[in-house]
Amino acid sequence: MAHEHKLEIFRGLLKFKSNVAKIWGVLIFLSVVTIIEVVLGIIKPASLTGNYFLGMKLLNWIFIILTLVKAYYIAWDFMHLRDEKSSLRRAIVWTPIFLVIYLVFILLVEADYIHNIYRDGFVTWNF
Repeated sequence: MAHEHKLEIFRGLLKFKSNVAKIWGVLIFLSVVTIIEVVLGIIKPASLTGNYFLGMKLLNWIFIILTLVKAYYIAWDFMHLRDEKSSLRRAIVWTPIFLVIYLVFILLVEADYIHNIYRDGFVTWNF
């Protein structure tokens, strides 16, 4: 079948890559990233759980970054962003990334404020 192969230009050479090979590549990449997340979640290294960056454990930052990498790759491959113009790719990919960064910032600021209210305010910890 003619539609089982996709023509790709790779370093100036014409190369045919089958859809089956692409699917296996996606499966392997997403599996490796997921395995890294699961292993880090099970082991929870002390160096990543004991150190903080912007008010959150380094392990949590790694989870957020790896999740964004997986989401980007899924959009890149399954939504065929690889074949689109760069301006459309940027509009689709960077907008949610900036929104996620903004959401994380708001959550950290608000959580710190509420923590300070409970610690220093009139309301005490009730546990």
